[in-house]
Amino acid sequence: MEICHQINPTFSLYMLLFLLYLTIVTSFSPLDHYLIDCGSTNPTTLDVNHRRFTGDLSELGSHFLFAANSISVGELNSNLNFSPIYHTARVFTRPSIYVFKIKEEGNYLLRLHFYRFESLNFSFNAQFHVSVNDHVLLYNYTAENTQNPIIKDYMIWIDTGEVVIRFTPAENSKVAFINAIEVISAPKDLIADVAQFVDFGKNEKMNGLIRNAFETVYRVNVGGPKVTPFNDSLWRTWFPDNEFLKSSDGSKSVYFSGRIKYQSGGASREVGPDNVYNTARVITSSNNSIPELNMTWVFPVKEGYKYLIRLHFCDIASIALGELYFNVYVNGNLAYENLDLTTITNGMLGSPFYADFVVDEENSGSLTVEVGPSNMSLANTVDGILNGIEIIKMNDSLGSLDGRVSAVSIVNMRARGNIVVLVPFVAAVSLLITAYMTIQRRRVGIKDLVAWSPVPVDSSEVDFKRDNQLTLNKV
Repeated sequence: MEICHQINPTFSLYMLLFLLYLTIVTSFSPLDHYLIDCGSTNPTTLDVNHRRFTGDLSELGSHFLFAANSISVGELNSNLNFSPIYHTARVFTRPSIYVFKIKEEGNYLLRLHFYRFESLNFSFNAQFHVSVNDHVLLYNYTAENTQNPIIKDYMIWIDTGEVVIRFTPAENSKVAFINAIEVISAPKDLIADVAQFVDFGKNEKMNGLIRNAFETVYRVNVGGPKVTPFNDSLWRTWFPDNEFLKSSDGSKSVYFSGRIKYQSGGASREVGPDNVYNTARVITSSNNSIPELNMTWVFPVKEGYKYLIRLHFCDIASIALGELYFNVYVNGNLAYENLDLTTITNGMLGSPFYADFVVDEENSGSLTVEVGPSNMSLANTVDGILNGIEIIKMNDSLGSLDGRVSAVSIVNMRARGNIVVLVPFVAAVSLLITAYMTIQRRRVGIKDLVAWSPVPVDSSEVDFKRDNQLTLNKV
């Protein structure tokens, strides 16, 4: 006899609302959250992901900007395919800053949005530097005219009570510009203080990472489609791996429609969203033989920096526990041998895990990640899996993420450049005054010359320094 159970519609509605409530209360809510639409007068601008940006010319947004000689530029023929935050820009002709007060020390997500729309492509040569507190983010940056907006993605440790973003036109340039800024307090589990340092003949723990500055260079959804900010709790974009996959013989993409099982102490939704962990690229054995090949990804990078390589794993392909064993290689060095996800995830399939490795990129200009079978791999099973890759640049010894230069030296460099311009000006003024006084001496006699002295250069330097202070504090 078949027994049918009817579900009360009211009960179903209550359950749905309860599950929605749980999702809301357990989702990440940043303590500090600043979204600025630069060059805009609008109190609120909705981007394509329904986030609310505040115009830096609005009553609220103007409190963050400290700039003299800056202008607001708008695009008349806006590209409707792009977010409204790319329809305006703030252009600086002198060093200028945005200041954001923060409620607690810790890591902060910082995103800088650049898009040189048609109105920004007039005669000026935009080349500039960007620094945040003691870190250089961009040096001699041009934000070249591209068909799409550019988003620079950083995470920086802040312990000074405020985030100070400084835009400085380069010596051979007249302007700097920015379209939008995001400053968001990061989840405490987003970056660990320890990683595994992997180099030739070395595989050892590396501590003290958390207080560095980081720039995410690549964020890749392995085996899956593009993940947009709307589907990521930290509003990140994950790109498909096809561009970086160099060796894929014997591998395939897989998709998991079940629930990703996040565990305390493991990867959270802020570390990686469901849409990253429910897709993967795998190696599987066939014909009772284990394939002798690796999946390989290659990423071009800038030399002279250490890089944090974060690999995301979630066994969504095995049909039973204890069947998946594989090796992980970074830059050709064995980083993880006989990786057994079952043990790491407490005997649970579909539970995410990530591993951080640090490498020192000195001169090759590229980083490689490989995943393949180990000597413990089994026939007729999955022999390798990877769900996501993040390549993250770390600051150098000067606190810089772009060039061998410090934030202090950029400020001093700009001051020296102004003095170089100022001294010839003062000299020219002195010559004019001397010529004028010579004429006057001939007219009124030699006695007037005794009371005259040339204008001292030091007095003009004092005025210059004062002018700089006014530039940095005037709205």
